[in-house]
Amino acid sequence: MDFRFTPGSTPMLLSIPHGGTDIPDELAGHYAPSAAVRADTDWHLGKLYDFAGEMGISVLAARWSRYLIDLNRPPEDSNLYPGQDTTGLCPLDTFARERLYLPGHEPDAVEVARRLERYWQPYHRQLQAELGRLLAQHGRVVLWDAHSIASQVPRFFEGRLPDLNFGTADGTSCSLQLQGAIMQGAAAQDRFSFVFNGRFKGGHITRRYGDPARGVHALQLEMCQCLYMDEAPPFAYRPEAAARVQPLLRELMGTALEWVRM
Repeated sequence: MDFRFTPGSTPMLLSIPHGGTDIPDELAGHYAPSAAVRADTDWHLGKLYDFAGEMGISVLAARWSRYLIDLNRPPEDSNLYPGQDTTGLCPLDTFARERLYLPGHEPDAVEVARRLERYWQPYHRQLQAELGRLLAQHGRVVLWDAHSIASQVPRFFEGRLPDLNFGTADGTSCSLQLQGAIMQGAAAQDRFSFVFNGRFKGGHITRRYGDPARGVHALQLEMCQCLYMDEAPPFAYRPEAAARVQPLLRELMGTALEWVRM
């Protein structure tokens, strides 16, 4: 399968597009040694959000590495943050600007188009199908797009990120009432810092599928990896640290579920 999917019974879909680590065997020899580390993976999010199944939330998680193709980039590869540095649909380098491909093995336009059809489309077809099912069943649905990143990545932002970075495409991908409810829940605690629509406003998935007028309310959460794992190789999961942030994640997702059921 091209993804891992578990259908749920509640009006919420948890999407994890950057948690995959696989690269097809026939392409593995095209990559430089830097790719083997998979440094830019959103590591362990399936484990961090393992409570989602208990809450009846549908879960869709990628199998393929973002180094193969980035499921959270638009198919035409336009820049989601004009004027700012980003990696593309089929990245050519890591966040640390290390080459991902051996010389002469970078994907050309034909190969990018093939990867779109073979690896990008299946995830998005499943995402659309599940949103459609939940929308038909419940009338409204929340799409929670889960991401994580190193707390410091000088290429993309100065200094350290806030712990929790929520993106709602500047308030257009979900109801402002839902955004307000999540914001209120985040503000009720003082352990973790947070921001809405700061450096991260939501990627392609949030912007493409969020359609409040149609009943689809999408938000992205980009969280600092140091909250639940080691940010250096081998990127170990830290259960004790994860246990401190999981209750807040569960609470905020529960708040979203309460809101969408009203």
